[in-house]
Amino acid sequence: MVLPLVSLCAKEVVSDHSSSPNWLSWVPRELYRNLLEAAFTSCRPLAVGELVQRWPERTLRVGGRRKAGQNPPNRLCIQALLLAVVRGLSDQRCALQVLDLCGLQGEEGGMGDPMGGWSLTVALCTMVVQAKAGAQRVQRRERERERKRVLAMEREKDIVKRERGQRKTRVEGKEQGGEEVSTDTGELGRNERERVGSSGIPGEEEQIKGVRRRMEMERNRESTVAGSRKESEEMDPDGDVVMHVRADLFVNARSWERVRVALGTVGPLKLQCRYLRVEELSVSSIRTLLDLLPHQSLLGVDVRYSSLGVAGLAQLLPQLSTFPALNSLRLHYCNLDFRRDQPGQEEALREMSLGLAQLQQLRRLSLTALRLPGHLRMLLSSLSQPLEILELPYLSLSPADLAYLSCSQHASTLQQLDLSENRLDENTLPSVRRLLSQASGSLQHLTLSGCGLTDGLLATLLPSLGCCRALKSLGLALNPLSMAGLLDLVRTAVRMPSLRQLLYPNPLEDYQPGLPDLPSSAQLLDWPLDEPVEIHATSSQLNRVLTESSRSDLFLTCDLLNYDKDLVD
Repeated sequence: MVLPLVSLCAKEVVSDHSSSPNWLSWVPRELYRNLLEAAFTSCRPLAVGELVQRWPERTLRVGGRRKAGQNPPNRLCIQALLLAVVRGLSDQRCALQVLDLCGLQGEEGGMGDPMGGWSLTVALCTMVVQAKAGAQRVQRRERERERKRVLAMEREKDIVKRERGQRKTRVEGKEQGGEEVSTDTGELGRNERERVGSSGIPGEEEQIKGVRRRMEMERNRESTVAGSRKESEEMDPDGDVVMHVRADLFVNARSWERVRVALGTVGPLKLQCRYLRVEELSVSSIRTLLDLLPHQSLLGVDVRYSSLGVAGLAQLLPQLSTFPALNSLRLHYCNLDFRRDQPGQEEALREMSLGLAQLQQLRRLSLTALRLPGHLRMLLSSLSQPLEILELPYLSLSPADLAYLSCSQHASTLQQLDLSENRLDENTLPSVRRLLSQASGSLQHLTLSGCGLTDGLLATLLPSLGCCRALKSLGLALNPLSMAGLLDLVRTAVRMPSLRQLLYPNPLEDYQPGLPDLPSSAQLLDWPLDEPVEIHATSSQLNRVLTESSRSDLFLTCDLLNYDKDLVD
């Protein structure tokens, strides 16, 4: 990739930190973005800190979707950025008011030492608390300066009082000496005293009164400001906010308390959440976090490995409905475990359905391993708007569930569908084909990994797959296909012009001997593969099909762990 000239120059400028005092004073604001990107790319944390501390624009966004092969910012650079944000609060050159870090997190331990979502969340909470402590220190210094000013005014008042007393004593002495002189002289003395009094003492009294008046006005002003500040905080809790910080928050049992404190902190930094991901938290802890989150900014909630139960989720859904922009709900391994033999389960399931109906903007729903077979109609039919993303892996879908889904309002609007680890057979395949036909114009990502698709079942399904004209990625890993079935799959894929990525299963011929005739997905995952020579031969045959079809834009992979469908967007 050829870098633009501006990017090359920016990379060269930030490479030498000793020269930063020279160029920081005259660089135009239009180049700050290029310099910051170059500092992140070259891993120059000092340059990152200096640029952010004097950021000339109201908004700074770091993160978002990355291009293929682009690494997230280095951990040191992110730490430098957060420290510079706190310093910039007291720097008049910094105009930053909105810091957007959504999507900044990377994979812990990934290439380039990125900062993961859990570490980034803790660092953000620490930054918010530190900013509040810094603001309190500044307020204490200001109060100390004000206290010293008041003490100086008190001392001035005491000096004026003493001078007034001394002058009054001298005047009284003159009055006693004036009684022994003549009437004319006395009259003259009275005139003199009137002259002296009119020009001296009343002026002093006016000065004293002026000092006292100023002190009284200062005290009244302080009490008025304190009262108005308290009222404004009650009416507008964001009155002290200097900068809004938007981010995706990752919370578990260890970081819950720190996140709770940061969200409840009233200070110069206000933490806002776009997507909330929680793991191993109770219903009450999740509800506490939701109470503290700003309601206008939350777009999605991801709950994982939490024993919610059907009743717990039914309690959580009404609170989620208070977030007007919420469009994504993901529940992974939340141990709903619906059982008809337990009392109250049917009623709790109806409450859960009603709670989903209250999420007016819901467009993405993920239900992973929730063990709710036969209840898909009750859950999805209550939604007021059709879904665009539906993920139902490990849900043990029944034939009735798939039949409903193929005829539901969601079928024609689905852009992403995941039915992984739901067993497909001759009874359920007609419903899947009808579903693909309904979604042929909108479906962009389809995952059918671990569904038990044999060569015969796949041959029945391939015509329906070929009709999905918008499909960009297709995942079929961990299905028991032979080499012949795999070749048929690739020949169909190359005839789909929109398809850019295919996750294919290793053919049965690539496994070591002893594999059952119809292995499960777990057996295919654990069974050792044959020598690399066989795997290379399979890859060569598939690439030959791509070459003959001139489809160099189609990426084939069998790497399930590193497969990322979002790379094709």
